Amino acid sequence: MSRVLIAGESWSSTTVHTKGFDSFITSVYEEGAHDFIAALEAAGHKVVFQPNHVAAESFPSTPDELAAYDVIVLSDIGANTLLMPRAVFVEGSPRPNRLRSLAHWVDSGGALLMVGGYLSFQGIEAKANYRGTPLAAVLPILMEIGDDREESPEGAVPRVVQEHPITRGMPQEWPAILGYHRLEAREGSEVLATVGDHPLLVVGRHGAGRVAAFATDMGPHWLPRTFVEWPGYARLWQQLTSWLAEEGNNE
Repeated sequence: MSRVLIAGESWSSTTVHTKGFDSFITSVYEEGAHDFIAALEAAGHKVVFQPNHVAAESFPSTPDELAAYDVIVLSDIGANTLLMPRAVFVEGSPRPNRLRSLAHWVDSGGALLMVGGYLSFQGIEAKANYRGTPLAAVLPILMEIGDDREESPEGAVPRVVQEHPITRGMPQEWPAILGYHRLEAREGSEVLATVGDHPLLVVGRHGAGRVAAFATDMGPHWLPRTFVEWPGYARLWQQLTSWLAEEGNNE
């Protein structure tokens, strides 16, 4: 089975509580990759998870370091986190451009998946900011210039539009999602599922590698619990990972 590195999917929140004259502050740290990781591990994949603060310093810097993995997953991790480790931002010391290294690795046969979230693709207020990076030419989609979120609190139903090893055995209609990125499929890529007027799941090739973009989250809030607990949730990630890693009969 494949070796998978997941980077992102963590956050901390600080809240100021005001009660009349008095106030106090609380903070909480959370991670959002639990269900995704469980789905991959259930299929035998070996998963390494780097939350945002870990990936900032420990994400592979060179194609040789990336070669320890078969599939890289970026989810809810902005470009700045990977471009500006402490050595660059605090110490002013040059370091490899990790997004350029990742692009070279894919071109040489690696596999990349970007999953949606407030700090994926362009993201909230365009702060994920991948559009102008070396990964923009690698992903099988084109990004808008600004904030690309489509919030759908009423629910938007994804639909499979093409038969493929990734969607094998899955129903045409999936549980409703609560938001997604407005992406455009790159010429030569394959749109496997859509939501509204936009692609939801797009796959393709870049050089010798395989790439995929999933335009919504891997968990709440854009994916409600009804989607995460749906049997197709695990099947989707398992079959997508196997296709990316070129395992078995997955052409």
